[in-house]
Amino acid sequence: MWSRRSILRLAGAATGAAFAVRHYGIDEVAAATAAIENRSPDEVAADETYWREIQFAFTLDRTLMNLNNGNSCPSPTVVHEAYKRYLDSSNQAPVYHRGLIERNIETARRRLAAEFGADPEEIAITRNASESLQIAQNGLDFKPGDEIITTEQDYGRMLTTWDQRARRDKIKITRLDFPCPTTQADLLQRFEKAITPQTKVLHFCHITNQSGQLFPVRDLSRMARQRGITTIVDGAHAMGHFPFKLRDLEMDFYGVSLHKWLLAPTGTGLLYVRKDRIASTWPLQAAPERRDNDIRKFEEIGTSPAATKAAINEAIAFQQAIGIERKAARLRYLTLRWANELKKNPRIKLHSSLESGQTWGLAVVSIDGVDSNKLVTHLWDKHRIVITSVGHENLKTPSLSYRGLRVTPNIYTPLEEIDYFVEVMQNVVKNGLPA
Repeated sequence: MWSRRSILRLAGAATGAAFAVRHYGIDEVAAATAAIENRSPDEVAADETYWREIQFAFTLDRTLMNLNNGNSCPSPTVVHEAYKRYLDSSNQAPVYHRGLIERNIETARRRLAAEFGADPEEIAITRNASESLQIAQNGLDFKPGDEIITTEQDYGRMLTTWDQRARRDKIKITRLDFPCPTTQADLLQRFEKAITPQTKVLHFCHITNQSGQLFPVRDLSRMARQRGITTIVDGAHAMGHFPFKLRDLEMDFYGVSLHKWLLAPTGTGLLYVRKDRIASTWPLQAAPERRDNDIRKFEEIGTSPAATKAAINEAIAFQQAIGIERKAARLRYLTLRWANELKKNPRIKLHSSLESGQTWGLAVVSIDGVDSNKLVTHLWDKHRIVITSVGHENLKTPSLSYRGLRVTPNIYTPLEEIDYFVEVMQNVVKNGLPA
C-alpha cells in the first residue's frame, strides 16, 4: 500500500506519475480524505498536500491550463476507465451485454437520488441539461397568450427553445435582465413584479453560466406555486458544484449536465420532476400511455450507449470519497485566490459576488479597455490558457451590458496555474494586448 508521502515523492518522475494515474482511484482518495476528516472544509481547502493527491486521480494535459471547466470537466481516471470498460463489455454482443448494463441503470438512479436528495421515481437520466430542460419546456401544454418569464442570462439553447414555442404556439416570452452581481432579494422582486395573470412558467438558472449569479430557487418556487405557476430551473452549473438537496428547492423541474461539476462522462444528464407533475408532462419522444406516471418515459430516446449512464456510479463514488462540502470549499478557495488579487487593480472589474455562500468555482472578470474576446485569444495563443468569454449586450439598458472572462478552475487545478493566470492578467493591465 502506497503512503501519501510515497506518492508525492514519485510525482515528479515520469514512472511515478504513470503509476499514480493507473492506480490512484476511489480507495486512495477515500484514504487521503480519512486523514483530514476531522478538519473543517475551509482548512482542507488550503491543504495543498491533500489536493495534490486528488490531482493524481486525473489524467490531464499539463501542457495547457484549463480554466474553462464550466463547459465540461474531465472525468477522474477511475470514471473514464469504468466508461471504457462498460463500452467494451457492450461491444462484445450489444443486444445481450448492453441490455444487462441497461438493467443496472436503476442503481445509478437510486444513487443520484440519495446523493442529491430526491425520490428515485423523480429522477430521469438524460444526456445533458439541454435535453432535460427541453423535456420540460416542450412537455407543457400552453394556449395562445400564455406567458413565460425567463431572463436574458439564461442559457442560449433554452432561450431558443422558448422562442420556437412562441412561434409555434403564439405564447409570450418575457426576458428579465439584472446587474451582475446582484442580490437574491433583487432577483425575487424582479420576478414578482413581472408576473401577470397570463404567466404560466418561471424559468431561471440556479446559478447562471454567464456570471455565476446565484438565484433564490426555493423562494421563487414557493412564490410561483402560490400563484399556480410552474417553475423550471437550469441547474447545469450547480449540481456537484456546491451542497444542496433537490427536495429543499421545491421547484417543479430541474435540469442538469452531469459531465460538468459531478465529473461524469460526457453525454450524461439528469432531469428532476416533482412526482405530481410527471403524468401531465409530455415526454420529448413518444412513450406508451401505460408509462404516463413513470419517470422513465422521459428517457425514451431509442438505442443509445448504456456505458455513459453506468459510469455515473463511479462519478458519485468519487465525489463521496472527497465530500461535496470539501469540494465546494476548494473551488471557492481557488476563486478567491485569483479574484482577491486581481480586484486590487481599479481597472479590473468582477461581475460575480465574492460573498460567502454566493460563489464557488465560477466567477467572471473583465479589464477596462480590453476586449474580452481578444483577451481569450491572447491567453490561448501566448500562454496556452483555456478560458472563455461570456456576457451580453442590453440595448435598452446599456448599464446592464457586460462581457468578461468566465474563470472556472476545478479540484485538479494546482495553485501555480491560478497564480500564473493572475500574473498574465496583471501584465495585460500594465502593458495591454500585443499588437
